[in-house]
Amino acid sequence: MATNGNIVSIRGLSKVYAQGEIQVTALDKISLDIAAGEFLTLMGPSGSGKSTLLHILAGIDRPTSGECFVQGVDVTKLNESQLADWRNHNVGFVFQTFNLLPVLTAYENVELPLLLTRLTRSQRRRQVEIALGLVGLADRMKHLPKQLSGGQEQRVAIARALVTDPKLIVADEPTGNLDSHSATEVLGVLRSLSQEAGKTVIMVTHDPKAAAFGTRSIHLEKGELSK
Repeated sequence: MATNGNIVSIRGLSKVYAQGEIQVTALDKISLDIAAGEFLTLMGPSGSGKSTLLHILAGIDRPTSGECFVQGVDVTKLNESQLADWRNHNVGFVFQTFNLLPVLTAYENVELPLLLTRLTRSQRRRQVEIALGLVGLADRMKHLPKQLSGGQEQRVAIARALVTDPKLIVADEPTGNLDSHSATEVLGVLRSLSQEAGKTVIMVTHDPKAAAFGTRSIHLEKGELSK
């Protein structure tokens, strides 16, 4: 399938969950293109399918039917081993909960994904320092999570998502646990990653103020894109 310069091209994407004898349609034949470097926000009420769509794009979940091309690869066709390898190299994850290990410093938390690679210690250090610099925390790398604010913890989580240099960053309600000031800081980092570092950012949010940081916003209603 030709992607025409888009980092994501999905066609006829559906996801149906079975709850006992009841079939619940989370996504209903969604088609969508996302350009490289775009900061796309997904909005909609609870249960609209926005997190399901995000998880399929990131290779965390599988659709029932349809195609999902990310960087020219139809991730729906990959087996579990191939999908895990693809995720490790192509997608960075940022979630509402920071998921930092409390006994590790900011540096050590960010380094974790690199321990699965063949990089040398000095190569890992360079990438960690670059990632922490991109989120404005080069001076906090020796701090434990408990020594950081919530906004700083989330920025460490973003650095961890960045450290393998993926093209795609997916964020599921990344400011949901933050105060207004910290949320603005985190959203500014995500926007700069799109505008200045060329990353494609896809973010689920229920907050119109957060969505305003993106370059485009789409709405889902009952598993369908609303116009």
